[in-house]
Amino acid sequence: MEKEKNKRSFFTSVKEKTVLFFKDKKKKIVNFFKTLPARTKAKFAGAKEILTQGNGKVCASMCVMGLGQLMYKQWAKGILYLLVQAAFLAYFVLKGAGDFIGFFTLGVKEGNAWYGEQGDNSVIMLLMGILSVIAIIFYAVIYIANVKDAYRIQCAADTLKPTPSFKKELTSLLNKNFHKTALALPIVGVCVFSILPIIFMIAIAFTNYGGEVVPPALIDWVGFENFGKILTLGQFAPTFFKIFGWNILWAVLSTFINYFAGLGLALLLSKKCVKGKTFWRLFPILAYAVPGFITLIAFKFMFSYGGPINQIITGAGGTAVGFLDIDAKWTARLIGLSVNAWLNIPSGMLLATGILSNVNSDLYEAARVDGASSWKQFVRITLPYVLFATMPVLISQFIANFNNFGIFYFLRGGLYMDGYFLASDTDLLINWLYNMSIDNNYYSIGAAISIIIFIVTSIISLAVYVMSPSYKQEETYQ
Repeated sequence: MEKEKNKRSFFTSVKEKTVLFFKDKKKKIVNFFKTLPARTKAKFAGAKEILTQGNGKVCASMCVMGLGQLMYKQWAKGILYLLVQAAFLAYFVLKGAGDFIGFFTLGVKEGNAWYGEQGDNSVIMLLMGILSVIAIIFYAVIYIANVKDAYRIQCAADTLKPTPSFKKELTSLLNKNFHKTALALPIVGVCVFSILPIIFMIAIAFTNYGGEVVPPALIDWVGFENFGKILTLGQFAPTFFKIFGWNILWAVLSTFINYFAGLGLALLLSKKCVKGKTFWRLFPILAYAVPGFITLIAFKFMFSYGGPINQIITGAGGTAVGFLDIDAKWTARLIGLSVNAWLNIPSGMLLATGILSNVNSDLYEAARVDGASSWKQFVRITLPYVLFATMPVLISQFIANFNNFGIFYFLRGGLYMDGYFLASDTDLLINWLYNMSIDNNYYSIGAAISIIIFIVTSIISLAVYVMSPSYKQEETYQ
């Protein structure tokens, strides 16, 4: 009776917390849209001030970058702005405009290898079109900075304040504003090497690139057609939902096993009664130090037909077992979970060991005086503290497990099964994406899958983090 009462109380508490969570989110969303006009007005108040109070020299900078600065005798700055505008206009006239238009058309002339005719390369045009958009954004940022600088000089001149020289502004970039100087090159690098590939991948998801449509054939924009192929009935949809369900289960189970096994091992090795703690801590760390793909290859050999495990079985008079064979669905999945645990539990143990060393021992002493059992101490003291400190790490482990490409690629990669389109029953979405795009040229479908992976992992991660003590009770553990 007491158990039933506690069970009902637990579910009631969960229901109330869920309702409060969604009410809070609804309130924040409503407030966001209510305050949006005021925030937008405040955002553009500065622009309105410049447009209404700027003098002719500021207007000159609006027409020709740097002209206002030159009229205020800011020679070096004005020439630099002028050179930037000249360089951008030269790029845009000679190449940028064509690249920008090509981003939308993706080419109009198809090549013919038989007659030696070279046509438009849609993939290159897409990439260069994205680069042109980034260049336009950079130019717009510099243009706005130019206008603001001209207005700032006007304000200084109107109030009879000395305008800072170009030399002083350069000096400030090495002292007071050094963060801007230090971040300039990394920002450019991030745009070129991180943002550009991401935008390119996202754009590919909305084209028909892949399969038979590869250069020299022209690529077209198809909108959300690829997502429809994945999520609705067709050759992709049944495979997607099978793999997606297993992917969620895999991510939850592997994260749970790795985290709590590492925590349990750390708690066990922190006991005073355990002898040889150094050895027991060193043993899993050595396993962790071995490169992961070597460990995976070793486990694949161990569970193969000619491996040591099957040799022991056949030596005892049994029949060799196909642990990773084409029909070994759950056996292969359990082996994958075990191998992943072997690779990741040591890092969890090290993390938990460091956190447990900072727990106030007086809390445990007070709990023992009050008669709390070891389990109660773990549930009420240890687990909340460790979860609070490691929740961001736990979320990152979940994402890493969700996108764990190597485990089943090395253990069981290359298997295509009936009922699955270019996949097997142990493949995760990231493995299917690889099979689709790299091995079979379904690039647009692979890009669409990657976007779905991002949406799923980000929603789950944000929801878990917002509902966790690390977000809601930060002041409790300060």
